[in-house]
Amino acid sequence: MKKGIAVILSFTMILSILLTGCGTGGTQKKTAKIAFIAPITGSNAAVGLGMRNSAELAVKQANAKGDLPFNLELVVMDDAGDPATGVNAVNKVASDPSVVAAVAHFNSGVALATKDVFHKYGLPAVIAAAINDKITADGYPEITRVITSSKVQNIYAGDVATKQFGVKKIAVIHDQTDYGKTNAEQFLEEAKQNGATILSFDGISVGQQDFSALLTKIKQESPDMIFFGGLATEAGLIKRQMSGLNISAIFMSDSGIHSKTFTEIAGTAGEGTIAHGLVSPIEKLPKGKEFIDAYNAANYKEYYEAYGPFAYDGVNIIIQALKTTKSTDRATVAKAIKGTKDFEGILGKTSFGSDGQTTLNTVLTYVVQDGKWIPLADSKYKIANGKIQ
Repeated sequence: MKKGIAVILSFTMILSILLTGCGTGGTQKKTAKIAFIAPITGSNAAVGLGMRNSAELAVKQANAKGDLPFNLELVVMDDAGDPATGVNAVNKVASDPSVVAAVAHFNSGVALATKDVFHKYGLPAVIAAAINDKITADGYPEITRVITSSKVQNIYAGDVATKQFGVKKIAVIHDQTDYGKTNAEQFLEEAKQNGATILSFDGISVGQQDFSALLTKIKQESPDMIFFGGLATEAGLIKRQMSGLNISAIFMSDSGIHSKTFTEIAGTAGEGTIAHGLVSPIEKLPKGKEFIDAYNAANYKEYYEAYGPFAYDGVNIIIQALKTTKSTDRATVAKAIKGTKDFEGILGKTSFGSDGQTTLNTVLTYVVQDGKWIPLADSKYKIANGKIQ
């Protein structure tokens, strides 16, 4: 009887071992989590959802290849474009030891609030779309960024406005956020150095909808250009109301309005709006069509927006670090991410400087034509002597 029991126990143990190893070559892969943190709700949700889908696509593709020593899982957190919400989100994911890295943030104010939290927990974060210069200023080993910084963009914009467009008189509006005000200040500083006159510098509130009083005042100043430092929702409303007041000045803004949200809100009034995108049209880039085809095949209902490719490349840079190090140790992964050299993604070849900032600085002037953002050089529009034709 005892012998029979021993045989049954031995068989049970062998069967258990076989089932445990089934389908994994005898070993189970450890799960490595990558956090994605961006606005899933709120006025910037359209951009955030496109970024989320792109990040998810990168994770799905990596798991399908099966060449990683880990199974990847994307942990999605909503920062709602709000600094306090963003800090809470980072605290939550950073407290989970299975989260090895993060791709984070569209809003500069949120990234500025969370960078110290990432550093505190030693959690590597690839900043996807927040551009304020101060985000990488500390040189934290955990913080890298795949998007061009604000200063590069705004110096370029100031030069385009004054040297290329011949603008002489500029009215500046900003949304009073770290992002919008910084962009406006950097732009006007460059424009002033190039000889332009800054007629006014006015702040509006995020969520504000009526700009008629401000725009009426600005109309009386007869500017060649109105520059707006802020995001797509307010920009779209401002441009619509400019049209209603017959303000013919060129409307220029930063990369934050380079999205479908702006064109949908502005409608036909958005025609001729200028913004500076931070990458060439995706379909024209070497790996762009491959990304677009894969994204469409995944049947996401939301558009990937201008910043989906930045999130996609950010996740793939993390995946490359995991593949190279074969480690889930945060410090090891952070070092590998920051040491990235010539990573060939959708955006081009990404390398990080000692401060974690990408050395791939691509800024391109876009214009809205027939309801779509296209490179100004490819458009029907000509701008000279401060006038758009």
